[in-house]
Amino acid sequence: MDHREELHAILETALGSDHVYFQPPASVRMSYPAIVYFLETFPASYADDDPYKVSERYSVTFITRDPVSKLPKKLAQTHGFSFDRHYSADNLHHYVFMYLRQ
Repeated sequence: MDHREELHAILETALGSDHVYFQPPASVRMSYPAIVYFLETFPASYADDDPYKVSERYSVTFITRDPVSKLPKKLAQTHGFSFDRHYSADNLHHYVFMYLRQ
């Protein structure tokens, strides 16, 4: 199982459903609550100007109609996740996290 598949499994377990979407096209109709995630970058660690370790960083957004969901706190307490921001749009709450796979 590769790193993305591991993350996908972590997110499905945390959400308790299969409404987890990796880089979905605009044509995908999502059911809420849902998690959408994207590969954001490959941060590298350097020594002597050469990269010796390349990681994967994902942007993970939990989307829900429930303004008091417990899932954001659960994700914030999960190894590798850091809370970035919250915003509301179209009567949906969006909790954005960064996930860094070491």
